[in-house]
Order: sequence, then structure tokens, then C-alpha cells
Amino acid sequence: MKIKIAWIGKTKEPSIQALTDEYLKRISRYVQIEGVAPRDQDALLQLCGRAASAKSSKSSGGKSTLVLMDSRGKQFSSEEFARFLGEYQDRNPLPLVFAVGPADGFSEAVRDAAQHTISLGKITLAHELARVVLLEQVYRAFTILKGHPYHSGH
Repeated sequence: MKIKIAWIGKTKEPSIQALTDEYLKRISRYVQIEGVAPRDQDALLQLCGRAASAKSSKSSGGKSTLVLMDSRGKQFSSEEFARFLGEYQDRNPLPLVFAVGPADGFSEAVRDAAQHTISLGKITLAHELARVVLLEQVYRAFTILKGHPYHSGH
């Protein structure tokens, strides 16, 4: 399984970059992972194998599965999120791209191109903080799947 965590634009806070790097390193013990920063939403669509100018649909062929992180998406517990990743890993050979949008949210074109939309909860998070929360939850999910004690007691 290959995962990409994509965030639109450059990271402004060094502390956010440090946490991003730390969680990418931790996750890499379990799965091939990469952090990418496309310059804009069109570049995100290109990264996923969907032309920004073409009329995309959820069923159109792409070279990856796009998962948007958005407050309007499906909410999971940590265990449910781990199950989602585990089932994806077992059934789908395409890379999984988790996208954290820009501060003003995703365009309709990106929403239309996504196969899944997941929420980190009902609260609103700054987009750079949402990335760190996502990374921690991906790490937590793999520790749950592998039976590592990181999650126990939480």
C-alpha cells in the first residue's frame, strides 16, 4: 500500500513541518508514505491522475484514490478509520491520497473528483493543524492494525 498526504501550498510554521516529518517517519514503519505540497487544487488533481480541465467523476479512472479531509465528510472513530485503511489495503492496489485543502476549502471540481470525503470531527481546525491530526490518526490506525500498544488506553 502506498499513501500520500497532500496539502495545498507551503508550510508556514516550522513546528508544523517538524510534526509532519515526525509522523511521516513513524508511519513509514508500517507503509510506504509520502508528504506532498501541490501548489494549488489543479496540481492536486494532476497528482491524482485527474485532469483539472476534464469533467471528472468519482468513477473516472485515475492513478490513485482521492480522499478529501473536509468537515462535511464521514466521521470515524479511530478504530473505524483503522478498519477503513485495513480494508483498503486488502482490496485496492491504487495509492491512497489524503488531501487537506487550502484554508478556504476545496473547489467543486476537486469534490467531484474525490472517491471519499472524511471529517476529522465537527470542530473546525486550521488546515495546517488538520494535517497533523490526520497524520497522527493514520499512524494510530496502523498501530491498531498491527496490535501495537500506542492506542491501548486511549
